[in-house]
Amino acid sequence: MQKDRWKGASGSAWVELQAVTDQLMAGLVPPLVDGLSGSVLDVGCGTGVTTVAAAKTADRAVGTDISEAMIEAARQRDPSLEFVVADAQTHDFEHFDWVISRFGVMFFPDPVAAFTNLRRAGDKLRCIVWRGGDENPFMTTAERAAASLIEIPPRDPHAGQFAFADPGRVRKILEQAGWDGVALDPLEVECTMPKAVLETYVSRLGLVAIALQDADEATKQHVLEAVLPAFEPFIDGDTVRFDAACWIVRGGT
Repeated sequence: MQKDRWKGASGSAWVELQAVTDQLMAGLVPPLVDGLSGSVLDVGCGTGVTTVAAAKTADRAVGTDISEAMIEAARQRDPSLEFVVADAQTHDFEHFDWVISRFGVMFFPDPVAAFTNLRRAGDKLRCIVWRGGDENPFMTTAERAAASLIEIPPRDPHAGQFAFADPGRVRKILEQAGWDGVALDPLEVECTMPKAVLETYVSRLGLVAIALQDADEATKQHVLEAVLPAFEPFIDGDTVRFDAACWIVRGGT
């Protein structure tokens, strides 16, 4: 289950690689937090970088995530802010002016119930979510390259990273959950990380990393040796570069 994955190894991996992911996704912070005011609930806040950014303009920012490990890392990042371990689909939040999220809302088992709960928690919504895998080839490179070598967990088109790729489905979910003024606008942002950390990134995050969790070292090395050359189109000198194709989703008035 997604919940168990984020509470366990996936959450720990994001903590260990937070410096890498902070750099990788830095360009996705400004469009999320620009112009925020009042009180803000940051859903799926991870290790807290978006909550810290929101707090610079908002009167109050609270981060929440289902992963205890990530929330602990967020508290260490900025002890002055509030961070709460909670399942945003069911938790009884106090009321906020804004509900925001960067890649934290695609994993709910029941998205209508989750966004109904978040509608009670906030007046306005701003989320960044991934568009489809065909528009984000970097994100599927490892699993495509490893498909003949190991069993990769199948992607569910209505759950996980690309669950909100279909704008019609997103609008329907939010409108059923009680959000008005729903709008989706395309967002493209260049993402970068040092080439030197690519192997660690691939071996710790994503579906290939999940598939390799219980593999022996020889198998891991065999798979990585086959997968890493597939990233060559994204390598520019000592830097890995790709464009993140996303939606910025808005709701509320």
